[in-house]
Amino acid sequence: MQTVRTLELLRNTLAVLRQDGGSIALVPTMGALHEGHLSLVRCARKAADHVVASIFVNPRQFGAGEDLDAYPRQLQRDSELLESEGVALLWAPAADEVYPAGYATNISVSEISEGLCGANRPGHFDGVATIVCKLFNQVMPDTAFFGEKDWQQLAVIRRMARDLDLTQPHVDNIHGVSIVREADGVAMSSRNAYLSAEARERAASLPGAMRDAIALLAGGDEAGRSLGSLQEVLLASGFDSVDYAELRDADSLEALDADNGNARLFVAARIGGTRLIDNMPVRAIHRGEERMERVRGIEPL
Repeated sequence: MQTVRTLELLRNTLAVLRQDGGSIALVPTMGALHEGHLSLVRCARKAADHVVASIFVNPRQFGAGEDLDAYPRQLQRDSELLESEGVALLWAPAADEVYPAGYATNISVSEISEGLCGANRPGHFDGVATIVCKLFNQVMPDTAFFGEKDWQQLAVIRRMARDLDLTQPHVDNIHGVSIVREADGVAMSSRNAYLSAEARERAASLPGAMRDAIALLAGGDEAGRSLGSLQEVLLASGFDSVDYAELRDADSLEALDADNGNARLFVAARIGGTRLIDNMPVRAIHRGEERMERVRGIEPL
């Protein structure tokens, strides 16, 4: 695996990879890799001849008081993991390579970025859309892979690609990969490392409370009542606060009062100073069919 840190070397290296018509899959990350990230790499390897991973802690998606300085940076360990998974190229630029002096452009995707995490993290999705658009233009991948834990982020990226008529990758080739969970059901996240042993144990109540809320919905409860119960359970289990617990359409992210056959439950809650997010498909759990979903023609791991 080759690691590059300048845009000029990136473009030269990509030209070599493409010499024989090889296809490129991009896996953007901020590092601090875990099994969830590696599942993206494995799906990408099935979809393209070469996998390019990026590691860049993007300052533009962190708001005031968020954990930019504390965000874990472990490039050597991450590099070894990516190489062991068959990644061909690691793009790991410094901040001034991505945002040089005088940089003045920002991408904002309205509507779908509003509410949920957008309401609690002003400007966050502008930073996401801007860096992902830059990564797409820098790498020009045929396909790209993102984790579904950040479902709203994936929706924003797809809308951005559609609205800007991007072709590398085309919106249809921007894939979501199902959440990878710990043995107790907690969604894998780099921020889980911030939790104390006690907070980590209490965090396990989140996925169970979400499933219980979905069961109430299946039994005919109104969304407001079942989601209110979910918040009460989380607070009683040791969470400090709940930013949101909402039922939304999986595609449009429109708020729902009941399952419409395409609903997902979205939750963000804080424990021990760490903000955890999760989401689950309502209909699949209604039917007892929760499983790793397929990624457009790519078999789940």
